[in-house]
Amino acid sequence: MDLSRTPEQKQIEEMVAEFVDEEVVPCAAEIDKADEFPADLVDELADLGLMGMPFPEEYGGADLDYHAYPMALEEISRGSGGLGTIVAAHISLAGNMVYAFGSDDQKEEYLTPLARGEDIGAFALSEPGAGSDVPAMETTAERDGDGYRVNGNKLWISNGSVADTVTLFAKTDPEAGNKGISSFVVRPKEDDGFIIEGTEEKLGDKGCPTAELRFDDVYLPQDRLLGDEGRGFVHALKTLNGGRITIAARSVGIAQAALDAASDYATDREQFDQPISEFQAIQHKIADMDTKTRAARLLMHDAADKKMRGESFAKEAAQAKLYASEVSREVANEGIQIHGGYGYTKDFPAERFYRDAKLNEIYEGTSEVLRNTIAGELLD
Repeated sequence: MDLSRTPEQKQIEEMVAEFVDEEVVPCAAEIDKADEFPADLVDELADLGLMGMPFPEEYGGADLDYHAYPMALEEISRGSGGLGTIVAAHISLAGNMVYAFGSDDQKEEYLTPLARGEDIGAFALSEPGAGSDVPAMETTAERDGDGYRVNGNKLWISNGSVADTVTLFAKTDPEAGNKGISSFVVRPKEDDGFIIEGTEEKLGDKGCPTAELRFDDVYLPQDRLLGDEGRGFVHALKTLNGGRITIAARSVGIAQAALDAASDYATDREQFDQPISEFQAIQHKIADMDTKTRAARLLMHDAADKKMRGESFAKEAAQAKLYASEVSREVANEGIQIHGGYGYTKDFPAERFYRDAKLNEIYEGTSEVLRNTIAGELLD
């Protein structure tokens, strides 16, 4: 794997980093405080071509490779964890579902506005009683003439209350287990019976609305089915494998932000007539934080490299997401420790990094589930 950046990758990374430093970082604390969808920032990301980064230009995307895309997402997450989740859920989950499994007509109709940032996407898989245990879902899509009637509830849906396009999973054959799950496209503003029950008040990840959705006899015509009936479980697994690379990127971005803030603070803060960065205990913390962040970044790019080569990458994506998510929490925790009492207050961003980091160990595969995935790949 060649770790040197191409001129295009370097240009993208520098462009996004500049945007984040100038537009995102200054308002990140306000996004966290208000916990409102940052529509203006999302529009600016769309203007920069960043809401469809990995998709082909023919569908309105930027046609970036899977090294450049995580690089950019890492930078966005360095500025705001919530904004990172908005982009990751929009591209890696909703957008990738349509791109990977949709027909040419579906890509033209649904992917193009997503890639241009004209529409916002969401991925509706989890339910109150079916998180990691996907086949336990109770949402159904029963045949009704030439289409389907959908009934059920979805929970923890990132972007769910602001989405224009939702990729939905429902049982078309409740007796067939995971082979009875199918995937669909739902248009919340067009489809009667789509109901937003509310959004969650969360520890972190502020700015990205996490919604509970209800489908009350929603009618979906046949052309809303993605791929063939009964393939939804496979669609979900393949999509989540790619999504784990981008959650690793979000994790690395938060870890980098925590490391940068701690390093700056340690240089400025003086105790016993010298900057605390002169104390070996602080130096060792900074060294470990940087080493872990770099290792997480390398695992992320290793998984991305295998994906780009068309090789199996389920284990590598799980390892990248597992390690990076735990590192982001560990680095953010040490960042608070270096800040001391100030780190426990909202006067400094250290506590926000910690709250944002914790989510990485939960969504798109908990650390426990990922360890099962890795072990299964190794021992199968």
